[in-house]
Amino acid sequence: MRDDIALELVSLARTFTLRRGLFGPAAELRAVDDVSLRLYRGETLGLVGESGCGKSTLAKMLLGLLDPTGGHVLIGGREIDPRERRAMARRIQPIFQDPYSSLNPRKTVAQIVALPLKLHGKGSAASQQTEVRRMLDLVGMPTRTHDQLPGQLSGGQRQRVAIARALILRPEILICDEPTSALDVSVQAQILNLLLDLKTEFGLSYLFISHNLGVVEHLADRVAVMYRGQIVELADRETLFERPAHPYTRRLLASALTPEPGLGLPEFAPPPVTN
Repeated sequence: MRDDIALELVSLARTFTLRRGLFGPAAELRAVDDVSLRLYRGETLGLVGESGCGKSTLAKMLLGLLDPTGGHVLIGGREIDPRERRAMARRIQPIFQDPYSSLNPRKTVAQIVALPLKLHGKGSAASQQTEVRRMLDLVGMPTRTHDQLPGQLSGGQRQRVAIARALILRPEILICDEPTSALDVSVQAQILNLLLDLKTEFGLSYLFISHNLGVVEHLADRVAVMYRGQIVELADRETLFERPAHPYTRRLLASALTPEPGLGLPEFAPPPVTN
């Protein structure tokens, strides 16, 4: 039923014009090519594929950072112009790969998390402070860190701040673009478990973008496989990992992911030794 659909992409496309040399002929690169997907309410949809397949370009269009050259984005069954950044920000928020570069190094933790409330005029100054403290507590940031700068925090703490900032406007959807790949393996487990807890707490829907199939298998309900700008396979998690249908998916699964004992998270196996 359409009421169950949080986010729908209909024939979404993005083309870039490239030119070889100053006087060379122009050529078109279809970074995202006729992508149609549905993200259901309360679902985590994994989006996987190798670097350069179009995953991040797709995420930027959903966040209004890039205009699509074709297709439509519907949130809750209603089309929203990607250029309406403020309207989209209230319903879709990102969590980026590198928490340090996504945080203002000159702002304190509390100021960073409060900024979306100020920009959107949500509540009084006192109510904003209360909401910021509550959100930071929910993501596991102790009170002593609220007045610290990002440079004084660990990588895991910075990502917790980024998550708190993403949730402060109470969005419906989070676009998680490689949110744990810049973290140590032991910290990855903590952040993934936090995302699972917050999904239940706020009734969120996640589009989880990653090249790490082990993390996607741990978190996702369904998985979409992207290759050269197109979705080549879409299936529930169990089906895709046990019975992949597309040759490209089978090649991804053959990339030798093995679990790290005791951590519950995957690590890439070392390459074979050749003589």
